Amino acid sequence: MTDLRRGTLRSPEPPGRLSGPGPGERLDASVARWLNEEEKGASPPLTPTLSRREREKLAGAFPAIEVERLTKRFGDTVAVDGVSFSVRAGETYGLLGPNGAGKTTLIRLLTTLLPPTSGTARVRGHDLRREKHAVRSSIGTVSQAVTTDENLTARENLSVQGKMYGLAGRTLASRIERRLTDVGLWERRGQLAGSLSGGMRRRLEIARGVLHAPEVLFLDEPTTGLDPQSRRAIWDMFGELKASDPDLAIVLTTHAMDEADFLCDRVAIMDQGRILCEDSPEALKRGLDTGERVEIETDRAIEASDRASLQALGARSWRAIGPSRVGFQSRPGEGIGRQAAQLLEDRGHRILHLMIAPVTLEDVFFSYTGRALREA
Repeated sequence: MTDLRRGTLRSPEPPGRLSGPGPGERLDASVARWLNEEEKGASPPLTPTLSRREREKLAGAFPAIEVERLTKRFGDTVAVDGVSFSVRAGETYGLLGPNGAGKTTLIRLLTTLLPPTSGTARVRGHDLRREKHAVRSSIGTVSQAVTTDENLTARENLSVQGKMYGLAGRTLASRIERRLTDVGLWERRGQLAGSLSGGMRRRLEIARGVLHAPEVLFLDEPTTGLDPQSRRAIWDMFGELKASDPDLAIVLTTHAMDEADFLCDRVAIMDQGRILCEDSPEALKRGLDTGERVEIETDRAIEASDRASLQALGARSWRAIGPSRVGFQSRPGEGIGRQAAQLLEDRGHRILHLMIAPVTLEDVFFSYTGRALREA
């Protein structure tokens, strides 16, 4: 681990600690001293003597979001229970969980709509408690509800939003053109929002949420109720947004596991106010002991000796579907299904049917939260 006192940035630290873009990257000495004083609990000058280049580099030293032991209680109910995590600039971070897991409360905390009971959180280096205005200026939000005015045109909706953030004149006009172009609605800029299709209306909501060039965008189930074509169009649009704003961090809440798998660099699964796991979707899937589903049917009965050999390979949760058809689960990524088919062929079976279904993010979700229905 490198040391700030030697003028270099630290390699990534646990949530709540300052970390830089990469281990060993050089940092100007005055910036390094300022960060080091803050890390040790000292009170560095509020306006350190930094050049413009140093200030820009300092901004890049902070994660987009850093949360440490954040808690929210409503009376005896603990809605968010000491969660800690961080989100990097340019990252899409998914929050998954059953109803009542604490996702919505956590988002309301991070967008300054609720005060935390305890713990700390910063958005682009701004403290949630002490710098609410700076936090609000640096974020954009797109709620699940449709909030654009149906009696205004697409351009007028964005114009009203821009003026709320102090944009005007040519700056506002260029921002509106850019964002409507980003979401494929520039040609419909004069159309009333109420006459747009559901998918177009959601795209307009997103354009409005990023109009003021936020550094962090919070998305609450952005594709709920959309048809498959509209959902895919929204997904593709996010890719284009990230290409045009590579430092934009996105926090996504969704109940659609395929959406989280497709869009998110990392996901966290919450339940009962706590984060149960956090990693990339692929890493979480590979981490399951079982989950890859295999079905094999052969031209003759699969005997007990065959079953014992298949279980020795790693077959788990054995199901006898019929005399010559079996199903089981295996650890993801180890190729147990194909090995099982090869073993049976070597013993004289002819394979009539082989199905290997890879583990999904939904399997990971159930493994941590269970399958019981939850109240909304």
